[in-house]
Amino acid sequence: MISELPPPSDDVVVRDLGHVEYLESWRAMQSFNQHRDPSTTDELWLLTHPPVYTVGLKGKDRTFVSAHGIPFVRSDRGGDVTYHGPGQIIAYILMDLRRRSWGIKQLVHALEQSVIDLLAQHDIAGARCPGAPGVYVGGRKISALGLRVSRGLSSHGLALNMDMDLEPFSAIDPCGYPGLEVTQLSALGVSMGVEHAAESLTEHLRQNLAYPTSRRIERLVRVKEQTAS
Repeated sequence: MISELPPPSDDVVVRDLGHVEYLESWRAMQSFNQHRDPSTTDELWLLTHPPVYTVGLKGKDRTFVSAHGIPFVRSDRGGDVTYHGPGQIIAYILMDLRRRSWGIKQLVHALEQSVIDLLAQHDIAGARCPGAPGVYVGGRKISALGLRVSRGLSSHGLALNMDMDLEPFSAIDPCGYPGLEVTQLSALGVSMGVEHAAESLTEHLRQNLAYPTSRRIERLVRVKEQTAS
């Protein structure tokens, strides 16, 4: 007798992972998607990274020299080079797009809309830029997107600048665009703690990604546990 997999859940598991090294979270995402099956509930991971430059597939043929003592890591996500550091909230979405017949354009739109909705709560007009994924305020980038979709399974996600040192961005062409300026919530007069920002962003993501409910797991559940599962 062949046992059947349980039906997939329509909700999303939210994991607050705290401050995590980029490589650790990347490996955990790879492991999660490698071991999930059609019944696995989608997950949303909220975290911050120590200072790191990450290079997506669009920058794979370019050479980068370490700046400010910050390492470069070549990643399997889409996009070009960006910077992650303290004071920036990261949201990684591990979604089975096949279950809802979504394409990557729908996912990108939903992620961008979530940031735009968060900004609107603070009377800030966020905007898209055709051909350059992310969210911009007055032409300056406040949120970068970088995704990977393989076998219909997504990984990576978005970064939202909150209250961080923007100087490391000056050593790169953010997202591969020379002269692109960046901004952050604090420069726009918004003061939000990481936990408050994570809660607000999570709710907007839940709505725009069309999850009826979410189940939050506090940061006691570490990324390493995902790798081991």
